[in-house]
Amino acid sequence: MPRLLAHLLLLLALLAAPLRAADEEQDEPAPELAAPPPDRARLVAALLAPAAEQVAAVRALVGAEDAAIEPVLTAWRAGELFLVPLPDGTRVPATLAPAAAHAPGAAPDQLVALAVADGRPILAPASTADSPEPNVRNTNIAPAPLLIASRQLRPLDTSAPLRRAIRDVLEVAGVSDPRPHVRRESIARIGQSHKTEHLPLLLARLEVEKSSVVLRTLREAVALLRLSDPDPAVRAEAFVTLGDVRSLIAAARFKEALALPVGDPSAPSAADAVGMRRSLQRIEGHWARVNFAGNLFRGLSAGSVLLLIALGLAITFGLMGVINMAHGELMVVGAYATFVTQNIFVSVFGAGSAGFHYYFVAALPAAFVSAALVGLVIERSVIQFLYKRPLESLLATWGVSLALQQTFRLIFGPANVQINAPSWLQGGATVADVAFAYNRLFVIGFAALVVFGVWLVLNRTPLGLLVRAVMQNRQMASCIGVRTTRVNMMTFAFGSGLAGLAGACLAQLGNVGPSMGQLHIIDSFMVVVSGGVGNILGTVFAALGIGTVDQVLQPVLGPVMGKILVLFAIILFLQWRPGGLFPTRSRSLD
Repeated sequence: MPRLLAHLLLLLALLAAPLRAADEEQDEPAPELAAPPPDRARLVAALLAPAAEQVAAVRALVGAEDAAIEPVLTAWRAGELFLVPLPDGTRVPATLAPAAAHAPGAAPDQLVALAVADGRPILAPASTADSPEPNVRNTNIAPAPLLIASRQLRPLDTSAPLRRAIRDVLEVAGVSDPRPHVRRESIARIGQSHKTEHLPLLLARLEVEKSSVVLRTLREAVALLRLSDPDPAVRAEAFVTLGDVRSLIAAARFKEALALPVGDPSAPSAADAVGMRRSLQRIEGHWARVNFAGNLFRGLSAGSVLLLIALGLAITFGLMGVINMAHGELMVVGAYATFVTQNIFVSVFGAGSAGFHYYFVAALPAAFVSAALVGLVIERSVIQFLYKRPLESLLATWGVSLALQQTFRLIFGPANVQINAPSWLQGGATVADVAFAYNRLFVIGFAALVVFGVWLVLNRTPLGLLVRAVMQNRQMASCIGVRTTRVNMMTFAFGSGLAGLAGACLAQLGNVGPSMGQLHIIDSFMVVVSGGVGNILGTVFAALGIGTVDQVLQPVLGPVMGKILVLFAIILFLQWRPGGLFPTRSRSLD
């Protein structure tokens, strides 16, 4: 009997346990919201502090790392911060935002208050109207944001000392921002401000900064502020640091200081002048090397553009002997094909969408095909009657170029059209202070790929074999059954398609307009003639050489004199080697 009673009590306990747990779960209080971060709590306390204590409370926020401090203080200074009264008599600092995003169905003039403490909308008191019993809150209704009519609240007042305190806090607010570029910009501004009172804040940041780019700007800012230190040893160390970081700001200051007369009170001392000259020499030497490397890179990209333009001309002029003055307009066809492809992608995917940024991948084959078709029409309608008649072909193709320019104006208008670069071609990378733009890197790589493709076509395909046979001896090739007319047609279309690819790439680097081709046709002929008529390898060397020399000489001699000197050098070179770098020999001349 006792054992049966014990089993019965155990069974009742097991049955009662879930009921107890359910009761405890229902009686458990709702979890409280997490307390705001310490810096946010200090900000709220400063907003609610008496007017006499607000200046000190705001200045105590200098160096705080909460990202909400900067927008809140900016709103306070602009008169866009409010104290929202609650039913229990308390006031909550908040900013106002349109109610549509937080409370659908609200009137257009109604706003919601976003609490400074957590950035969330302040909720209205729960309503009892829908409750079946009086004075009982209906817990099934979700709390709604508190709606405020416009002009219902007065902004939180500020005084002149308070605005100065807010300005000083905002001046250094970005030093602790989680985004590296914001930290870098804020630190750079402080370094140029001459305000040595911010030096302790920068030194404290120097101990915890992880980004190498921001760290370099931080060292520069600290050294710039230490230039005003009364200790000569500290200033001497600052000179060395500014030379190490290659500060252009310091270089400008040093030049101004060294230019002052000896008797001027602002003139540096003899020891400081020596330190400035040494630092200035290091800075200028470094940036001279950086500028030279940047000019070489820009010259390589300019040479790649010339190479893309001249490759098609090397085939039509070098291999076929046709002086095609409309080659620049065939390049414009490719550029406008890129513009049309961009507009198609905008209409299908929308501007700025993920799919839109791949329009350039589709624009490249579209540019090649469209320019090749236009070139095919020109060859069949005009050029096929003018082989071995260079003067007539020059005049005829010049007329074709004018007709094409007018066609572009009628279709697309006389003004330049806008072509937006896809996201993966925007921006660039910096290596050792040398900037490498992604669009120029793409042009260099694409030019190398096109050169390799042309080499494959001419040396590893049946078309290339026929082209080389016709180039070496047209009559013999015709006698053995080669259809020279079809080879001429395909070769001219292929060269025209290469011009279209050049136009597509050039659209990412400059403006696209009806007269775009006239700016590059002369340079293209210079490249083809200098490299050796019909020689692809010579075209590569000539394009890269002319583009690089031109970009290196222009900063020294100016744009006009640089081009004149390059042209004069090409004339002298052709006097020495009339056949170019790699003169082409054909069997018909042996």
